[in-house]
Amino acid sequence: MFLRLVADSFGRRPRHKLLTGAALALGMGVATAALSVALDVGDRLAKEFRSLGANLLVTPQADSLPLEIGGVDYRPVNAGAYLPEADLPKLKTIFWHNNITAFAPMLEIPAILPTITYGSGERSTPEMRIQLIGTWVANHVKLPDGGDFVTGIAKTNPWFNVEGTWFSDQGQLKRVEVPPMGHTYLPAPPECVAGEKLAARRGLHAGDQVVVRAADDVNQQNPKICDVTGILFSGGPEDEALLMPLASVQQLADRPGQYRKLYVSALTKPEDAFAKRDPKTFTPAEYERWSCSPYVSSIAYSIKQVLPGADVRVIRRVAEGEGQILTRVQMLLWLVTGAALLAAALAVGASAAASVIERRTEIGLMKALGAGSGTVGFLLAAEQLLLAFVGGGIGYALGIILARLVGEKIFGAAPEPTLLVFLVVLGLAGAVTLLGSIVPLRRASRIEPAPILRGE
Repeated sequence: MFLRLVADSFGRRPRHKLLTGAALALGMGVATAALSVALDVGDRLAKEFRSLGANLLVTPQADSLPLEIGGVDYRPVNAGAYLPEADLPKLKTIFWHNNITAFAPMLEIPAILPTITYGSGERSTPEMRIQLIGTWVANHVKLPDGGDFVTGIAKTNPWFNVEGTWFSDQGQLKRVEVPPMGHTYLPAPPECVAGEKLAARRGLHAGDQVVVRAADDVNQQNPKICDVTGILFSGGPEDEALLMPLASVQQLADRPGQYRKLYVSALTKPEDAFAKRDPKTFTPAEYERWSCSPYVSSIAYSIKQVLPGADVRVIRRVAEGEGQILTRVQMLLWLVTGAALLAAALAVGASAAASVIERRTEIGLMKALGAGSGTVGFLLAAEQLLLAFVGGGIGYALGIILARLVGEKIFGAAPEPTLLVFLVVLGLAGAVTLLGSIVPLRRASRIEPAPILRGE
């Protein structure tokens, strides 16, 4: 009987039901879109932030003592210790190995470009002292599990722009056109990329050849001739340097299998007050929570465990900038969700109040026939909840469409619908409806049947 009364009442007064349902559908639609994007925005922004470059720097622990002021690390990175290149595949064995998107080792040494004499000796380019940087571009790293991971400076520093092409990592094969047969693959010859300022000073262009030797090679016993494949525009000190494959610089420096610093790009979760605490002060439960969250500090700690003798520093300007942007975007989405729910609650309250006023006679008659205030209130609340579920379902469908539009326009990919968001939206629709109907339901429970039956 109760369900029959609810269903019969639900079919009457369609104007109020339509207005209430429309308010709920719009409110829940905005809430669905905001929640869907908010749950997805962290991963999306984390991937977008990787265009800012690496957020972790690995250097030899023996280099220097810690020196951090205002969250900025001022320790030098050009001291005398080195790290073994053979340990780098271990980065993909840590707990957060899927979050490590790229890494690139670097070996910097002072080098000399010798004097170049033109023609009969009337013109010459004097000897030039430069910085020589060895690194990877698209190096294939063989992982302990048998997989192959391609990484290098092109991924950790995606803003590096090369006019021409990057050099081929030494030891890899390079495609060579052989007309009319087609093409073949040969071992890559020594190649390099010149920074734009160095190229301007030296008059280098893509296709030129350059001779370079280590600054400490005073007898010029180990020079290297490389083909300039491109001109680098980095906006940093690399514009004054010559970049070569890591193996080539290791040969010049007589440091086989070693590097000086390592840039790591990792997908992370913004650090909150908990993550910024010293892990040494954690209880076992807190330590487990910290280590099982992809904070940049916990990933740095995991990397330090697999790279003996390494010191892993967080590049604070990148990490904190990512966290601030993500926090503000999520706060904006939560504010939009809150505003939509508040507007829906006000609309539901106004519609419920009007409905109670129109149904005063019906409510008075129910009480005269023996229904108590609780029964009347429960009946009206059941009607509102049924309307909430209908409006919430429609709002969820509208919100998914809106979320796809927002996701594709802002992040280039739409968030996937999830059962969790659907259940949360239905719960929010019910809570908003009950919250907006509290005052009208209390007024309905206080209606006295005698004045109503007398026509007062």
